[in-house]
Amino acid sequence: MPESEAAPEAAPEAVAASEARPVQVHLLGIRHHGPGSARSVVAALDALDPDIVLVEAPADVQPALPWIGQPGLEPPVALLGYVVAEPARAIFAPFARFSPEWQAVAWANEREVEVRAIDLPLAITFANRDDDADELVADGAPPDPLRQLADAAGDPDPERWWEDVIEHRGDGTPAFDAVAEAMAAARDGTVPSRSEERREAHMRRAMRAAIKDGHRTIAVVCGAWHVPALDLDAHAVGVDAATLRGLKKVKVAAAWVPWTHRRLTTSSGYGAGVDSPGWYRHVFDHPGRDGVARFFVDAAHALRERGLSASPDHLIAGTRLADTLASMRNRPRPGLREVLDAADAVMGGLDVIDAELVVGDALGAVPDGAPQVPLARDLAKSQKSARLKPEAGTKVVEVDLRTPAGLRKSHLLHRLLALGVPWGVPEEGRGSSGTFRETWRLSWEPELSVRLVERSGYGTTVESAAQARLIERAEAAQSLPELVGVLELGLFADLPDAVEPCVRRLADQAATDPDVGHLMDVLAPLSSAMRYGDVRATDASSLRHVFDGLVVRVLAALVPACSSLDDDAAAQMVERLTTVQTALSMLDHPARRQAFPRVLAQLAERSGERSESSGRGLIAGRATRLLHDGDVWDAGQVERRLGRALSPGTPPLVGAAFVEGFLAGSGTVLVHDTELLGVVDRWLSSLRPEAFEAVMALLRRTFGGFEAAERRQLMALLMGRPVERATGFGDDVDPDRAAAVLITVRHLLGVAQHDDEQSTPHRASAASGVAVERVPT
Repeated sequence: MPESEAAPEAAPEAVAASEARPVQVHLLGIRHHGPGSARSVVAALDALDPDIVLVEAPADVQPALPWIGQPGLEPPVALLGYVVAEPARAIFAPFARFSPEWQAVAWANEREVEVRAIDLPLAITFANRDDDADELVADGAPPDPLRQLADAAGDPDPERWWEDVIEHRGDGTPAFDAVAEAMAAARDGTVPSRSEERREAHMRRAMRAAIKDGHRTIAVVCGAWHVPALDLDAHAVGVDAATLRGLKKVKVAAAWVPWTHRRLTTSSGYGAGVDSPGWYRHVFDHPGRDGVARFFVDAAHALRERGLSASPDHLIAGTRLADTLASMRNRPRPGLREVLDAADAVMGGLDVIDAELVVGDALGAVPDGAPQVPLARDLAKSQKSARLKPEAGTKVVEVDLRTPAGLRKSHLLHRLLALGVPWGVPEEGRGSSGTFRETWRLSWEPELSVRLVERSGYGTTVESAAQARLIERAEAAQSLPELVGVLELGLFADLPDAVEPCVRRLADQAATDPDVGHLMDVLAPLSSAMRYGDVRATDASSLRHVFDGLVVRVLAALVPACSSLDDDAAAQMVERLTTVQTALSMLDHPARRQAFPRVLAQLAERSGERSESSGRGLIAGRATRLLHDGDVWDAGQVERRLGRALSPGTPPLVGAAFVEGFLAGSGTVLVHDTELLGVVDRWLSSLRPEAFEAVMALLRRTFGGFEAAERRQLMALLMGRPVERATGFGDDVDPDRAAAVLITVRHLLGVAQHDDEQSTPHRASAASGVAVERVPT
């Protein structure tokens, strides 16, 4: 017979049988993130077989609970509740695999038992709190109940006492009866806070609603502190209704976000955290005495991966020592302290064990279909496309910008930086804008999930949100360097729709900025963006017009800007001169060959030697050096200018400043030009004692900036000794090895390799010590 025909006859009998059963409410008081509590909850639920499971969680996250236990949602994760109008106002509710609430909901979902969240809704919590919360909803009780109970038991360590009594046992229903009795004694005489009264009143109301709906066996999983307050007979319905009446509400939303074991620790600032989440996960997965031996096995693996020794004898000795320490300390079984003491004594490497096993680096996962903000969902897709997986620990990633996969990685990480979500931070040195390679240091923190929620107002995809965010930053930029930074980020993130507004804003602001120093500061990042735009497959053509206009303005205003600078401003100006020279050289700009050298010549020929200002001498010296390095002035011109600057009529401080500006932290020019070295040496020798003392500090700073090898060579030249020279490659070059190098060079230059050349051995010149080959260009 079809079910539709049998149901009308069976339904009245089922209802009558249900109503005949007495109502049984079982309060399972737990400790958040307690492995023993989690096992006891599962055992109790198996024994009670309830009609409904009520859990201490905000009532308005109810739609997210069915995801617990589903494939893809891997703890540790957290429910992120936030105010829709103000996403920065957010609350995290973390769950680990050993969290009792997680196990209770998973048990109910697997057996299709109804689950209800019974705590005060977030809509009320946010609307009626003066300060924004950023952690789990559960408030800390005014007293410390665990410490009180441990003191009563004669144990000075409440964590150790709780582990011995509850977490290492998992006895099921009897454990909850003992917890309820203990917490009733601990709460006796305490006064709950207003927020706690509201929460417990809402839980009682939800329990009465479950009874009214016909449920007869009800399991309530809540914090142990709340158990005495959830006695329905001791609290009137009218009082609870009055407590909850008239409370304000705001619109909220909830989403699942990945979490980490490190963020479950008490030291991270999480109020309901534990000291050792990795250990607790191990205790939950491997209960009983065999778990200690298994922990030492895991410790051995961790130590061996770090190159440390860990033999089977170590495992046996460590396990035995942990058992012995537990007996000596009157503990029912080894706890974390005994295990760590034994590991430290037998194996060592306690820092590795603590980081990897006691705390752990586990990072949860959230499936695509789970409740998330659209921006987070798009980020997950982009991460898969770029083959970048979020990890709890720090990871260094090398990105090759010549490959499509490398460009996707670079674009995504730069877009997140533009969005203010610093999942990756570019490393200095190896990864620079001037190479085909970027180096990123990646570290995913749960707080970045909140940042994504905050930034979701800019767009539903990472690209659109980063673009809108950059345009906003460009409009708010107050200085040219800040604006160029935004523009460069837009180029590297491949956001052309954000680049154009930035370019227009840059042109407008540069046209009205009277400070030539600001204009000089932006030339280097602009030239970098233009020079290496093709490497990142970005279009930087729109910057050329702006760059050319800035160069014209800098060249026109540079000489007057250097006329009246103090020493500090002059020191900053010489660095800017070098920066401009580098920027023009990088682009092979026409001004590098004529216009800029003319300006440098004016600065170099200024009569700094007749001035008492050392700043003017510093600028003249640097301008002379740039003219020398750019092959604009030959050695004779440089020597004559240096001779004038160091003539007897020049104040010693001005001459020393000229030398500092000219040498620019490198003595190579003096090593290779003995005439210039002689000029400097004769000037130093001609100084009177009082003048030498006046310039000593400045000269010491100048020559102290040379490399040690340069200083040795200069000393050898001044003392008339021969200078050691590099001998090159020698006369024993291997032709086959040289040929392999040339193949690599061809690939780098993009030069095709001919078939006949691939089969013909390459020849080497023994006289020169270098391989010789005709390379078509």
